Amino acid sequence: MTAESAPTNATAAATAAGPRTLVVRLDSAGDVLLAGPAVRAVAAGSSTTALLCGPRGEDAGRLLPGVDRLLVYDAPWVSLTPPEPRRDDVLALVERIADGRFDRALVLASYHQSPLPAALVLKMAGIPWIGADSEHYPGSLLQLRHRRSPYRHEAAAALELAEAAGFALPEGDNGTLRVAGHPDMSALTGTEPYLVVHPGAAVPARTWSPERASRAVAALAAAGHRVVVTGGAGEASLTRRVAGDDALDLGGRTGLRELAGVLAGARAVIVGNTGPAHLAAAVGTPVISLFAPVVSAERWLPYRVPHLRLGRQDSPCADSRARLCPVAGHPCLDSITDQEVLAAVAALTGGGNRHGAPVGPKAVA
Repeated sequence: MTAESAPTNATAAATAAGPRTLVVRLDSAGDVLLAGPAVRAVAAGSSTTALLCGPRGEDAGRLLPGVDRLLVYDAPWVSLTPPEPRRDDVLALVERIADGRFDRALVLASYHQSPLPAALVLKMAGIPWIGADSEHYPGSLLQLRHRRSPYRHEAAAALELAEAAGFALPEGDNGTLRVAGHPDMSALTGTEPYLVVHPGAAVPARTWSPERASRAVAALAAAGHRVVVTGGAGEASLTRRVAGDDALDLGGRTGLRELAGVLAGARAVIVGNTGPAHLAAAVGTPVISLFAPVVSAERWLPYRVPHLRLGRQDSPCADSRARLCPVAGHPCLDSITDQEVLAAVAALTGGGNRHGAPVGPKAVA
């Protein structure tokens, strides 16, 4: 990793007093949660810390410790359903950023994304010092051109960029994912121990098919586990189908903060490579990660929380970044057996169901 320059003299005085700093992370809720350690490091060394995020990351941004102000913009170069770029929208964003009078900015982006479109907007808004990971020549757009280590986890890479910019986590902060509190959801979930199955994902290739998820819920229930199925407002029909008569269906009944409470109360969470996996990590709940190899597991697995990865990593879809599964039958995830799921639950929860009876492959043989 190399840094091409440190803060300039023009920003030294502001830095000494505690700069006004903008952190940019324009992707989804999971990406914003993974930025959490970097944001906390920035906040520890700044007088004000703002976060510029996309609409899919807004609720997660509101959960991050250290964020004083939130700006939201649907970036055409990042969004899964990108809007057409409009001059008026870009200029309005420039003005909103300029109103913040920021001294410094960090642009956080995934390894395959360029930070330079965002950096150009920030320069237009008058921010004098900008840092980012970039493999491309940045011209005058970046004052810190940082090179991330190969296959670095996204959360670790973001924190390392913040550290290269002169920010550090405060004493006692161990760098795990965090949220700024969550409600007790036992009135909704009940008080008996439970597992969470979260069947949805913004990218369908990264989770089970509904049929496979439904069979897994039935197998978990048959083995004596109490199961709670979760999903967002647009996933109520999916969660109803997956829960069937075997599980408590909470689809569409929780926002992200409430979902954090549900996940915090679970013994373990079974979920694809999607935002709730990182939300579970942020509340310290073990994760059984249904990880499709369309993206790198090293970069996106649940971060610094007990977890087990399930999925066939030698699938033809590996590293394709496909949003829809390109292989008939979705074998990388749908071929995971009930025995594997039960064994993973046993390994992460100490081997018992809600009645204390051991659960593992032999229980369903």
